[in-house]
Amino acid sequence: MTVMADIEHPADSGPLTVHDLEGMPDDGRRRELIDGVLIASPAPGRRHQKIVVRLWRVLDDLCPPEYDVLVAPFAVHQGDETELQPDVLVGRDEDFTEKDLPAPPVLAVEVLSPSTAIHDLNLKKAVYERLGTGSYWAIDPEEPALTVFELDEDGHYQQVAKAAGGEVCELERPFPVRIVPRELLGRLG
Repeated sequence: MTVMADIEHPADSGPLTVHDLEGMPDDGRRRELIDGVLIASPAPGRRHQKIVVRLWRVLDDLCPPEYDVLVAPFAVHQGDETELQPDVLVGRDEDFTEKDLPAPPVLAVEVLSPSTAIHDLNLKKAVYERLGTGSYWAIDPEEPALTVFELDEDGHYQQVAKAAGGEVCELERPFPVRIVPRELLGRLG
């Protein structure tokens, strides 16, 4: 993931906004905005996409009617200077609009890659924590491994589970689900 510095935006005009994102070219890169700073990442690879689609299927099959499960690109907004696009998200059905989720998701999932891992595990995790996103999952596609963080009573993420390979991860939030990381790879596993 790289911070874009060569965009057409005057240096003295302040931070970028969600409106600025709308005017950027559709070139296959995922663009996110964190506190007015643009973060762009390349289109994901096959392994990444396989995990996203299979995880969506698992979550969607178990999803209660008061929630919805979506995959990127779908925007999560906080004000005009923050827009995130988690790989997979679960939100309250009543919180969605047709074009975005202007409320914290109940679950945000990022599938790591060499170019995004440091941002996903630090910067983006901190933003989701600040938003009040109840659960944050990071999936390392190489092991494969799932690491689960949940907000504690003080609003801080604590690691509550980790499973790798064929290990089973049984979770209750945001709803009961059983994840086996290796199964998310399908034929690639």
